[in-house]
Parts: sequence; structure tokens; C-alpha cells
Amino acid sequence: MEKPLKYAVFGSGSWATAIVKMLCENLDEVGWYMRSVYTKEHLIKEQHNPSYLSSVEFKIEQLKLSNDINEMAAYADVLIFVIPSAFMYSELEKLTVNVSEKTIVSAVKGIIPESGLLVGEHFHDIYNVPLKNIAVIAGPCHAEEVALERLSYLTISCADAKKAQEIADKLSSNYIKTKISDDVIGTEYAVMLKNIYAIAAGIAHGLGYGDNFQSVLMSNAIREMKRFIKKTHKMKRNINNSAYLGDLLVTGYSVFSRNRMFGNMIGKGYTVKSAQMEMSMVAEGYYATKSAYLINEKSKKKTRLPIIKAVYAILYEGKDPKITFRKLADKLD
Repeated sequence: MEKPLKYAVFGSGSWATAIVKMLCENLDEVGWYMRSVYTKEHLIKEQHNPSYLSSVEFKIEQLKLSNDINEMAAYADVLIFVIPSAFMYSELEKLTVNVSEKTIVSAVKGIIPESGLLVGEHFHDIYNVPLKNIAVIAGPCHAEEVALERLSYLTISCADAKKAQEIADKLSSNYIKTKISDDVIGTEYAVMLKNIYAIAAGIAHGLGYGDNFQSVLMSNAIREMKRFIKKTHKMKRNINNSAYLGDLLVTGYSVFSRNRMFGNMIGKGYTVKSAQMEMSMVAEGYYATKSAYLINEKSKKKTRLPIIKAVYAILYEGKDPKITFRKLADKLD
């Protein structure tokens, strides 16, 4: 009989907390790495994360907690990374354990800025993890709804279908439905891009645009996503599946979406810095916007990306949101 695989989650934000909750439904022990000593000590004493999804109570005997990334990397067979992309590189610099034979799962919604690579690509290129050992978790699924045990959906992508199903089984429950896919790169790009479009939806809302415009914006966003992903990774995929369109819609429309919230503040007149300071959570779309823009700019044959370019102009070039969106509106159909 095969020995059960050990799982560990790296990160302590809301999505990391939600994934730990899901795993606890199926596993006797779940590893959990967090940088903050305070968060770890609070969890041990109070049985909940002090900063995120504090309504979720854990059985401490079910958790293996650590502030040492190498201890947790050595412990687990399946390593699920949920650290914001902006901090991934600095966290991984601490890694001395050989992870080349581990299964790496990305639940990070962005590109690592320092390397310009998707998380899976980064582990493949820098840490020699075989592509068949890399998986991606996509939604549509908000951490807050997982905390409330509202019916949610996940897509697990991996080139190895057996590995994908193993991970899917460990995340599924009566309130989490899972499916598997082999489009690892496509789903990882989709997870990144949806946050940019959610910022655009937030900016539009902050500027006072209504539901009619939002529907046109989202319709154009899914087609823009399709062009971007097709250019970077050609394979047969249905962009209308939940991992792409479904995840885009929930991120663009939901009150739980931090990227929409961030965009809404920008639309209402906040500066980028003031909006970031006011939010207690990282808006991944801010970093994803620059990454997606630069990927396209460096390409020999550029793809038409009016929404990404508009968001980039506002966030990184200081362009006026009102004028930029007035121009963007003329480019949508």
C-alpha cells in the first residue's frame, strides 16, 4: 500500500487559509508555513488566523505549523504556494531544501516580477522541477465563500492527470466541487489576467459606469484573455470554461474581490500608493498588469490588449482614469 502524501501550504493570507481549511476536510495532518511568528502563536492559542478569515476555526492537532520554509519543504510531498507573487522571490531565496522531486502547486495569482516567469515556470527553470510535477489551482472560488462553506468550484491543472486528480480529491468536499485539466500554462495565465480585468471593472465602477458598460467590458476582457493566452501558449482549450470565464466573472463582479476593490478606489480618485496603504490585502492585479504589459511589449508580434494597456497607463504612467476609460470605451465592441 502506498504511503499517503503529505501536504503543506506556504502563505498565511485569506486564500492560503481557505486552502488549509479545504485540506483539513480530508487529511489528518496539514503542514502550514507562515513567515509571521505572531500569526503562528495566535493560531496555536486561539485556533484561528488573526488577520484573515478569522471566523474559520482549526483543530490545532491537525496542523503542523512552522516559520521555517525549509522545515516545511522537507516535511511535505505536495507543496502548495499561496504567497503573493511580489514576495515569492524573496521567500524562495531562503529555500535550501531540494524540491526537484516534490509536486509543486501554484495558487499564486501572478508572475514573479524578478524572473518574469509564471510560478510553475520559475520552479522548472530555477529549481529543476519537472513539468509533470507542476500543478495550478484555479477557481472560480473566493476564500470568503470557502469560509462560509458556500458551494464553490476549483480546477486543478497538471500535465500528469493522476497527480491532478490526487490533488483535486484532497481539496474536494460537500461544498467544494473539483475538476482537472491539462492546460497548466493557460490556467496559470488566466488566474493572473483575471485580476487585471477585475481592476478595470473596479475603476469603471469608481468612475460611475453602469452595468451596461461592465457587461461590455467583461465580454471584451474574455476575448482579450483568449488572445493573450493563445499567443503565449497554443493548445486546444475552451476559454468559456469555469477556470477562465467563470473565474474572470467572479473576480470582476464580486464584493469579495480585492482587485475590484483596489480598482474602485483608483476610479474614485485614490492614488495607487494611498489605495495600497488602505487595503490590508495585496491586490495581485497591480503587479500582474506590469508583467502582462511587458510580456506583450517584448513580443515580436504584439497582441491587441486595449484593457491591459489602459490599466497599465493608469497604474504605472499616472494617466487620468476618466480620460483613459473614455478612450478605452471607443475601442470596445
